Amino acid sequence: MNQSEPLEMDKMYDTALIFFGVFCIAFAFAPVGLGGGLLFVPLLHYGADLPIDGTLLAVSLSLTAVVSYGSGLAHRKKGHHDDEAIKSALVGAIPGALLGVGIVVVLGDNLDTVFKTVSIVILAWALVKTRRKITSIHSTDADESVEPREIQHKNLRLGAATGGTLSSVLAIGSGVIYVPVLQQYTGLSTRKSIGSSLHLMMVVVPIAVITHLAFISSSERDALVEQIGVLFALPFLTFIGARLGAQFGMNYISSQNIMKIFMT
Repeated sequence: MNQSEPLEMDKMYDTALIFFGVFCIAFAFAPVGLGGGLLFVPLLHYGADLPIDGTLLAVSLSLTAVVSYGSGLAHRKKGHHDDEAIKSALVGAIPGALLGVGIVVVLGDNLDTVFKTVSIVILAWALVKTRRKITSIHSTDADESVEPREIQHKNLRLGAATGGTLSSVLAIGSGVIYVPVLQQYTGLSTRKSIGSSLHLMMVVVPIAVITHLAFISSSERDALVEQIGVLFALPFLTFIGARLGAQFGMNYISSQNIMKIFMT
């Protein structure tokens, strides 16, 4: 047996696992308005040997964007979105995403575990802050009992800015921030909060991807080209997984169970 054959088999096995992994992540995260970025990063880091740098962040964000489109379009088709809330939140989310890219560029090689740990702590703090406000909301399967109220634009934009910044720094969609923030400051139902969160990602994440790619080094660009075959196939599998996951979630997962994810 040629000595290179075991290596080729291992590579094919790793590639198959990556394909399966991105499909499952997209399927699982799409129904609850999340992008799956926190799982895409380790999957690509260990499975495709991509170093944790601007390139990996851009790739993970690209897959997160695909999840947001696959699931977001399905939610829009059902009317689960609020354009006024989305437009207001984008005022904070887009500058936040650009700020996040700037932080990554400034840190350079110092973008390590310590900083990411601090970012995750900030994310957890934001969840704790909003948890108290939404625990009193008892969603039903119909999810239409939530009374609409005037949008608190300032607080909504500040919350969205936090989500945008963390999106660029941690390569996530920040749905875990957007969904409770939308519920707290707009009074939207669970389904509409999820759909609106996905619509925010559909705009913010591509901006973060393009900005990240504009600042990657030539060596990072070369590493990206080496994996181009695998990277071209991933968005297709991600879109299919997200689309199927969103449809499954809207048909079989109650709004009450979805909100438990954001309150526990």
